[in-house]
Amino acid sequence: MNFLAHLHLAQLADSSLLGNLLADFVRGNPAADYAPEVAEGIMLHRRIDVLTDSLPQVKQSRDYFGTDYRRVAPITLDVVWDHFLARHWRQIEPTRPLSDFTRQARDQIVPHLAQTPERFQTLNHYLWSERWLERYAELPFIAQVLRGMASRRPRLAALGGSFADVERHYHQLETQFWQFYPQLMRQAQAKRL
Repeated sequence: MNFLAHLHLAQLADSSLLGNLLADFVRGNPAADYAPEVAEGIMLHRRIDVLTDSLPQVKQSRDYFGTDYRRVAPITLDVVWDHFLARHWRQIEPTRPLSDFTRQARDQIVPHLAQTPERFQTLNHYLWSERWLERYAELPFIAQVLRGMASRRPRLAALGGSFADVERHYHQLETQFWQFYPQLMRQAQAKRL
């Protein structure tokens, strides 16, 4: 899962949006450095990552990537799941526009940025000002995101090329998304994540 899905599942689970978004920027036990609700949000994010990576649909989706991109397939898939969530937001959340959800998430997170790592603050600047969560619905933006990640991290250079496999297997990936994401939503609402 990437930013949008983590925020959405956190909101369904009544968990800290800040903690869930911050998790990838925190190592070790967060309890010593963050308020209990933020630390719990970080831990929820980690549980969701482990659960998602172990799902049969997600494991099967990795097989859609060629050998040159298989190593980065989990990262590519995290971004692709956000694409499908944004693209189908009205179906998933018919009473709440994505723009409203994004604004509310931003309003809960931004006031607390001063207490977070600088890299996270930088991410937030672009995340909100460039409307990433809403733009995830646009397939060309997904290609741009993957190329950007590839250019910033040489070890992940294969991300740039992995988009071709996303396009090639787009409908299969979309089917996989629908097979597992509603289940994660139900688990979040039931506080079973």
